[in-house]
Amino acid sequence: MRVLPSERPAPGSSEGSPLPDSHSELPPVIRRTEFVTFALGGLLLIAIVTVLYVGRAFFLPVVMAFVVGTMLSPAATFLENHKVPRGLGAALIVIAVTAVVAFVIALIASPAMEWSARLPELGAQLKDKLHVFDRPLALWRELQVMVGGSEGGLPSFQLPKFEWVQPTLEFLSPTFTEFLLFFVTLILFIASWRDLRRALIMNFSDRDARLRTLRILNEIEVHLGNYLLTVTLINVGVGIGTGLICAITGMPNPAGLGALAATLNFIPIIGPIAMFAVLVLVGLIAFPTISGGLMAALAFGGLTFLEGHFVTPMIIGRRLALNALAVLLALAFWTWLWGPMGAFLSSPLLIVALILKEHLMPTDAPHLPQD
Repeated sequence: MRVLPSERPAPGSSEGSPLPDSHSELPPVIRRTEFVTFALGGLLLIAIVTVLYVGRAFFLPVVMAFVVGTMLSPAATFLENHKVPRGLGAALIVIAVTAVVAFVIALIASPAMEWSARLPELGAQLKDKLHVFDRPLALWRELQVMVGGSEGGLPSFQLPKFEWVQPTLEFLSPTFTEFLLFFVTLILFIASWRDLRRALIMNFSDRDARLRTLRILNEIEVHLGNYLLTVTLINVGVGIGTGLICAITGMPNPAGLGALAATLNFIPIIGPIAMFAVLVLVGLIAFPTISGGLMAALAFGGLTFLEGHFVTPMIIGRRLALNALAVLLALAFWTWLWGPMGAFLSSPLLIVALILKEHLMPTDAPHLPQD
């Protein structure tokens, strides 16, 4: 019988071993070019993160000004449409926002300075009220000894030293140079945003690329503006609700605590937790019993639960859904990179990243089939 050329065995193989019919049956192999591209991309990402970390004093105020300026740009456009020059409108907007921020800081700083001056006395009061936990701690020490641990056990409650206040203020407060750079960049960015948009769009020679860039910039401006307005209104509501809770439960300085709650709520996840801890400490010091001191904190926990699980997802989720895991990872990364200001920028930067992903990698692109 005549053997066709396609049926002849390959050199060095037995006659019974089958040959693959096509290249699709060959085992997958990572090409050298793909590996080099992946490695170079990883190195570029590491280099960018390193530069942002080392150059924090420059990049943080500039990025903060760009993000906040994009959020406030619709307000400047509104003033410009009502015959207010854009440069003057930008200055008025920044001055108004600065005045509001200064007012909120004044509400928070006054009781904070008073309590810091009384820190040793307040710490002694808190230590006396926490004696109710002496018996559970003693049982824990006995359990540690039974399982072979040392008799030292858990350390007793120690008053935090006053030295933590100064490093904390230095960490939270930007330097004068950073603030000046942010302030000037913010005004100039808002005043020249139209020209910057036009220059960025006309930088591309292809018509499709120009249209894509225009859609991206428009969507970033709209979503960031809506995010700032919506989140600000929600946080003001949380602050008013917290102030009312503190006033009803008899907490000291409800206005300052409400302003602090509204401010911390701009930082997702961490802010409400920090505010809950503050209410617990203030309540334990201000009230004679532990149950009375926890009333405001528990009511605030219920308020933030309703806000976080119903109000905010219902309003913001319709405009741009943010995955909870993505929010957490973005918060952790930007907080590690730039501290509290990075935590504030985490959600806006995540929104920008999602918009870029949506336009540069649209949903109608080829994708893997469903499982």
